[in-house]
Amino acid sequence: MKNLKNTSDKYLHIVSFDIPFPADYGGAIDVFYKLRCLHDLGIKIILHNFQYGGRKREAKLNELCSHVYYYPRNNNKTNILSGKPFIVVSRSSDELLKRLAADNYPILFEGLHTCLLLNHPALSHKKRFVRTHNIEHDYYLGLAHSESDPLKMLYFQSESRKLKRFEKNLAHADGIVTISRNDELHFAAINKNTRTISAFHSSESIEVRSGTGKYALYHGSLDVSENNRAALFLVNEIFNEINYPLVIAGNKPSKELRAAVKKHKHIALRDNLDTDDFATLINEAQINILPTFQATGIKLKLLLALHQGRHLVVNTPMVANTGVEELCYIADTPDEIKKQIAELAKMPVSDATIDLRRKILVENGFSNHHNAQKLVEFVFGK
Repeated sequence: MKNLKNTSDKYLHIVSFDIPFPADYGGAIDVFYKLRCLHDLGIKIILHNFQYGGRKREAKLNELCSHVYYYPRNNNKTNILSGKPFIVVSRSSDELLKRLAADNYPILFEGLHTCLLLNHPALSHKKRFVRTHNIEHDYYLGLAHSESDPLKMLYFQSESRKLKRFEKNLAHADGIVTISRNDELHFAAINKNTRTISAFHSSESIEVRSGTGKYALYHGSLDVSENNRAALFLVNEIFNEINYPLVIAGNKPSKELRAAVKKHKHIALRDNLDTDDFATLINEAQINILPTFQATGIKLKLLLALHQGRHLVVNTPMVANTGVEELCYIADTPDEIKKQIAELAKMPVSDATIDLRRKILVENGFSNHHNAQKLVEFVFGK
């Protein structure tokens, strides 16, 4: 791959579904570290952010971008009645359209969420690319299955149907950048110019602490129903019968999860965490235990644990067709998981294991710098 350092004449609009800093959850992590890597390659980024949920304008983004703009997300509940997905119609802005249409620079839409304007006639003169973070209709159907609130379940089911219909608009993109190989197979049927560029993340090197840790760690955004379900599974079906310490780390835990954790002295819940807190917990854990009930995309938590953590215990949906299967201990039933924890509790991570991670993570495209170069070539040409 050629050296792309001299790219000072290249401008790129990036439309982000959220303000990507602090980089404290999966989508924000991917966008923020992508910005940093593209900036390092000399790309001049015009960043457009939808602002909501208490996230604030962030001066740090000005260090990475030539221009940064913010637009309020319209979370009016009447948008739920639209024939288009709520996550899409709530991210609409006439001001954004004017700015995107005013020049000839290419656009990268981050997520299906931001694609309301993808096929707008005012943008027909521009190259338009989409970064998909999931097969969204599958993801929302999974959320529905994980949800106990009947109204939220109905919302997720409705959103899933709308997302499946809306997804066909991706045929109008000049190219799609998927986050995993599984996703590429799906989106290539909609748009032939589809390429996998894996998630951007905070670790460019393998930094695993020597020695052994003293606890198992599950981490994730606990206000996401699928992560809440995984955490409850660990508390109620795994660590309820073994005394090995478990730390569950993530913001906005549910009342149900808090109540379940309180029943066990060897299980701790950590919330109100920042990026450095998560990194420290991953570093110090003996076992990063990461079950999932949704085989969508590739999980940022998996990549972070592979770069910074000791042993990884996962189930099949977490790693299927990711290229990192042999770097993890795979256990699918409660008994298998308990057995794996017992075997790894006092086992140091070998140098051979760390060397294998370095080799496979680089060869399978999990290097930020490598992926940034691939993205620049895809958007601007070789």
